[in-house]
Amino acid sequence: MYGAPGIPLIAPPNEGIPPVPFRQPTNLFRYGEQAIWSSQFFGAAAATANTTNRIFTTPLGQTGQGWGVGLTLAETSLKEGGRIPAGVAFDVFGISAHIYHSVAAGGAFAQPTDNAESIGNLVNFLNNGVLSWDFTQTTIDISPLHMVGAGGGAFGAVSQNAGGVNTGNMNNGAGAVWMYRKHAVALPGNSTFSILLRMGGQSAAIGANFDVAVKISLLGYYKNVIEIG
Repeated sequence: MYGAPGIPLIAPPNEGIPPVPFRQPTNLFRYGEQAIWSSQFFGAAAATANTTNRIFTTPLGQTGQGWGVGLTLAETSLKEGGRIPAGVAFDVFGISAHIYHSVAAGGAFAQPTDNAESIGNLVNFLNNGVLSWDFTQTTIDISPLHMVGAGGGAFGAVSQNAGGVNTGNMNNGAGAVWMYRKHAVALPGNSTFSILLRMGGQSAAIGANFDVAVKISLLGYYKNVIEIG
């Protein structure tokens, strides 16, 4: 349906940028694509069977979620634990889970997943971990961990030279987003939430020669309103 002089009265699908009003607006809407993330630490030889780990509860600079030092931006982006900032809504349309290693003797988290023990840590989480939303009094299961990211197991290639040195890296193929492709999870401003990483009864202990961290990232859109008049 079109009106004079040829301006659509009902915009067709995929019309693009919405029209700008003639009046000065009193509210300015800001929105964009963004990720928020949080990490859980597991020490060397730590038992994981039948454990529940609550993620997105510890903000920047504080200790928690298994970490013995204050969390930095690499571990979390939350300025307030377990809460979406006031005035900002966040719609989640994807989740990723990244599993990474450190040498157990206090080394930095820069170790490739390139030997049997580190690959075993990765596959242990993929085979036994389950993610769930926790909204104060309501818990909603999301999926097994192997469905988050690309899922399905360990991917990559590792080779060993004559001196026994490994080259290469294995990972869980994180990158493709499997969850919430059609129906986003809405987190209103100031709402409280956490993600539970729950491990099954057959889950093995962390390898004795590694510390392990699991970083959960929520990919989505933020929306907020700025009063301008």
